[in-house]
Amino acid sequence: MGQLKGKVLAGKVLVKPHEAEEKTASGIIIPDSAKEKPRQGTVVMVGAPKKDEEMEVKKGDVVLYGKYSGQELNIDNEEYLLISQSDILFIA
Repeated sequence: MGQLKGKVLAGKVLVKPHEAEEKTASGIIIPDSAKEKPRQGTVVMVGAPKKDEEMEVKKGDVVLYGKYSGQELNIDNEEYLLISQSDILFIA
């Protein structure tokens, strides 16, 4: 992952989703058609805070977000998710 150019707008966070699980804990391989979208990722960029809300996440944080949160983006052949800070459920 190279250096991204550009910026994220106020209140938004750019996240690199983690890869979906390939196997279950017991070793069963999960086919592509049965894999769930990951709901965890690493923060890559953070926008400026909104007037009424300070930004609590920072670059490098691992976050958990809702199943249908954000907008999927493909930047330089890498998959990212652009979400609002309010869609983040947990900072690990």
